[in-house]
Amino acid sequence: MAAAGSTEELKAKAQQLQQTVFADSASDAESVKQKEEAVGQLSDTFVKLQDAKALTQLLSQLRPFFGVIPKAKTAKIVRNIIDQIAKIPNSTDIQVAVCKEQVDWAIAEKRTFLRQRIQLRLASLYLATADYQEALKIVGGLLTEVKKLDDKLLLVDIHLLESRVHHALRNQPKSRASLTAARTAANAIYVPISLQAEIDTQSGILHAEERDYKTAYSYFFEAFEQFSALDDTQAVAVLKYMLLCKVMLNEAGDVPAIISSKAGLKYVGQDVDAMRAVAKAYHDRSLKEFQGVLDSYKAQLVDDAIIHTHLTALYGTLLEQNLVRLIEPFSRVEVSHVASLIDLPLATVEQKLSQMILDKKFAGTLDQGAGCLEVFAEPPAAGMYGDAISIMDTLASVVDTLWTRSQHVVAAV
Repeated sequence: MAAAGSTEELKAKAQQLQQTVFADSASDAESVKQKEEAVGQLSDTFVKLQDAKALTQLLSQLRPFFGVIPKAKTAKIVRNIIDQIAKIPNSTDIQVAVCKEQVDWAIAEKRTFLRQRIQLRLASLYLATADYQEALKIVGGLLTEVKKLDDKLLLVDIHLLESRVHHALRNQPKSRASLTAARTAANAIYVPISLQAEIDTQSGILHAEERDYKTAYSYFFEAFEQFSALDDTQAVAVLKYMLLCKVMLNEAGDVPAIISSKAGLKYVGQDVDAMRAVAKAYHDRSLKEFQGVLDSYKAQLVDDAIIHTHLTALYGTLLEQNLVRLIEPFSRVEVSHVASLIDLPLATVEQKLSQMILDKKFAGTLDQGAGCLEVFAEPPAAGMYGDAISIMDTLASVVDTLWTRSQHVVAAV
């Protein structure tokens, strides 16, 4: 009943605020200021009511009001309302529709500044929905346009988004080139702390992709400090990436200390607990525990594409190390026995052993009929190639000596 009463109160407040905004068409400075404040409160109320449709309608209803206020204030109000829609769960499709509608309106009203920023927001939504080609199409058009205007700050945002899209497409060279362009543009102007933190985060992600986890950690640390100072919710994700780098650097023992630090304690929760559990499983070299952590913290680990990519590689490495250690005493062993020793499904172990043989991680073959693994002794290194190189070096030395002597003879004549 209390919840129902609260909803009714919010609806009554929304009606009252709507009257304040739309009751009269006065355009003096005081009236405009009051309406701006009422629009902000009204959008907050709609968010509490989880009413994305009402926020969408509000943007359309405010268009007459936008005609009497400065374009800069219009842009601020429109972007704030779109940000408010984003706070409502499962509203991505609505955000895309609203952005498209507002882009069309901005084009009709010749509001270039607003259109460019809404298009950038639309491209980021396409990235979130994995519609990468549409995102690149918008980004490409904006880059051409904004370079002519020389709007450095917007150019940084566009290049940064382009880098993220290329990274999602696994095109690392283009992603790094876009990030470099973003840094170049950022060096020419003052960049807000939040944007600099986003640039550092993207730098850390790309270095992690190249397995340079030490450099990645330093970038993530810089980004974390900046997000933490701003009380930005992205700080939690960046802290996870910091802890991931420590695990990948085989320094899982440092994870508890980072979490228990003053900065880390501020963000204790499911995300941090997930990385603590990953570090413990890796430290214990327990594949079963590692898989259990992935299952228990699916939302925090598996659903995060960046974390999941590196943990998958880490799991594969851990599995290989354990398998090599287990089969080392044997020349012939049943695959089922290896599976029971490592406490993993037979099919998983068989597939991994097959992959390791093909990758030449060890010499052996799988006897599918008998269900056995035959391990061969490593063949001795052939000395023929080394001897051949030694002979070639000697011949080269002889030829050089003969050439030098011939030069002396020619000079004497």
